[in-house]
Parts: sequence; C-alpha cells; structure tokens
Amino acid sequence: MKATKQLVEVAVETEEGRVPLGIMNAKQALSLPDDLDVKVSHPNHEPGSTDNFIPKDQLHRHLDKS
Repeated sequence: MKATKQLVEVAVETEEGRVPLGIMNAKQALSLPDDLDVKVSHPNHEPGSTDNFIPKDQLHRHLDKS
C-alpha cells in the first residue's frame, strides 16, 4: 500500500473540543484547503480510535519520509 493511501481521521479543534470530520486517505487529507485548520490522526495509528493527532504539514513531512 502506498503511503498516501494510509487512512487518517480528520478533525478540527473547537472551544468545546475536537470535532471529527471523517476518515479519508492521507492524499485526500493533504488536499484540503490550507485555510481549513485541521488536524489528522497519525498515520501509524488506527483512525477513529487514536488520540494522537498531528497538524496537516506534519503529515506531509511524515509521508515524505516513507
């Protein structure tokens, strides 16, 4: 499986806490508009069941290393 096909959970932080937007592959998450301030679950963890979230730019750097 290619690194960009890894599934991640995408979420936004609000005053009330993290709000999940959905699960998508890493390539889709990276294609979200930059003005949308999202965090994604770390690709080495199972999306939807981890609390390990990283900024979108860190996901990009992580995938470049893969």
